[in-house]
Amino acid sequence: MEKNIDISGIRAQFPIFRDSSLVYLDSAATAQKPQCVIDAENNFYENENASVKRGMYKLAERATEEFESAREKVKSFIGAKSDHEIIFTKSATESINLVARCQGEKFLKKGDTVLLSILEHHSNIVPWMQLKERIGINIEWVHLKNGELDIEELKSKIAEFNPKLVTITCASNVTGILTPYKEIISLAHSAGAKILLDAAQLVPHRGINVQDIDCDFLVFSGHKVYGPTGIGVLYGKEKLLEDMPAFLGGGSMIQEVTEEGFLETHLPDKFEAGTPPIAQAIGLGAAIDWISDIGWKAIEKHEEELRKYAFDKLSEIEFVEILPFDAVYPEQSRRTQDDMHIGCVSFITKEIHPHDLTEYLGSKGICLRAGHHCAQPLHKYLGHTASTRMSLGIYNSKEDIDKMCEAIAEAYEFFLGKSYK
Repeated sequence: MEKNIDISGIRAQFPIFRDSSLVYLDSAATAQKPQCVIDAENNFYENENASVKRGMYKLAERATEEFESAREKVKSFIGAKSDHEIIFTKSATESINLVARCQGEKFLKKGDTVLLSILEHHSNIVPWMQLKERIGINIEWVHLKNGELDIEELKSKIAEFNPKLVTITCASNVTGILTPYKEIISLAHSAGAKILLDAAQLVPHRGINVQDIDCDFLVFSGHKVYGPTGIGVLYGKEKLLEDMPAFLGGGSMIQEVTEEGFLETHLPDKFEAGTPPIAQAIGLGAAIDWISDIGWKAIEKHEEELRKYAFDKLSEIEFVEILPFDAVYPEQSRRTQDDMHIGCVSFITKEIHPHDLTEYLGSKGICLRAGHHCAQPLHKYLGHTASTRMSLGIYNSKEDIDKMCEAIAEAYEFFLGKSYK
């Protein structure tokens, strides 16, 4: 029997929702934390705090066990083959930078092409632009067609430029559109290219198995998946990681240091120089346990119902334009694309700047985000400098959507002195 989400029971697990008036619709920026995640971190500091891996006493051994247990949970969570393929970083951004530096600088050369999409977050753009500045790679872009990634343009760019690396988001942090990443992986590999998936927006909403989809690299952030800030994950196929040089130098990543040089140690330690984010990893492990207990089917069902409801409610407001459909692709206007979205919707409001609207909503305790959402190329492509973004989490309800839409209507009257109806 399919399990349904008990919203009141879920919200009761989040201390921040003791303020029952809070409407939090900004989970694409960071998700709120359940008590079990907070408790896991606190328990480490209160009862297990020690540096991991090298301490020869019980406290350090216990800390190391908890830390490596978290790695094992991440491995199972994304279906990796080995815990050596799971690298803890401080963020998804750092994970992408690691690949750009270590894979890019060793295996790419001047004139080689890296293929991106216009949907990318700056974190999956700037590291490749920096690589272009350092070694002279070529960057090519794939754009949209009818609001979705143009797969025919992607095929054409692969055929024309023979990219060495394709790096693409699984889901846009602006429009919520899912990319056909499984098909893209197949196309990239058929052309001999490696592929990196930015799964920061996908992993909180849908399960993924890296062995089934056969991606080369995948990154995500702990704080977007109900875990702590300060922890990110890089998955890489073990052979690829073994062939890459270390990213940072220092303690933990060496096997031997002499006056003449150093010898790197084995995976995953090679890429985890310095004291790692121990408490954060343990907190991430607790978040993974929490999500697993609820189950992906229940999460996906709940969030899809909410996304459809939000899309429909926003569509009823005449002065709201949902990106990209209403503003750019009128022939696809108000389309819901049932299987092509996560719970993230960005929109513009005619005659009201996104910053003004979002500040007004914030004054009512309704938390959305305004700006370019670290996706300026996409906003420029869509003809706007900024938008307002609503993004859902497991703790949201239809009541949250109703309050948001009511406040948007009130904002229209507040700023323009007239009702929109």
